[in-house]
Amino acid sequence: MEQTRIDKWLWSARFFKTRQIAIDAINAGRVYVNDERVKPAKTVKVGDAILVRKPPYEWCIVVTSVAEKRVAAKIAQTFYTETQDSLAARESLRKELKDLPPPVFPGRPTKKDRRVIDKFIAGQYNHDDALD
Repeated sequence: MEQTRIDKWLWSARFFKTRQIAIDAINAGRVYVNDERVKPAKTVKVGDAILVRKPPYEWCIVVTSVAEKRVAAKIAQTFYTETQDSLAARESLRKELKDLPPPVFPGRPTKKDRRVIDKFIAGQYNHDDALD
């Protein structure tokens, strides 16, 4: 097998959990093959350069093997090689995100938090209807 569809390849290389998610990402413009925006039926062959964006990360890879079936993760990593620039950029972004402070409101607000929020919002939109 020398070529396959880009959506099948992304699924088999384990960039996306399902083919439908891969198709949605391609249609959203998050996948480029040889610096061109593509459709899900675009064929991929060995040597093609692929840009995959899964916010906040981005992979610039070169296809080294083509497959249509989903395989184990260790085998799937042999389907491509990542460029050094891409690897360095992802690593620096990972470190930046790790150094960020934790979110202010982790999870859902409590009942007390909800009362404070409601009181704040009511104060922002307090209108005097008697003046009409």
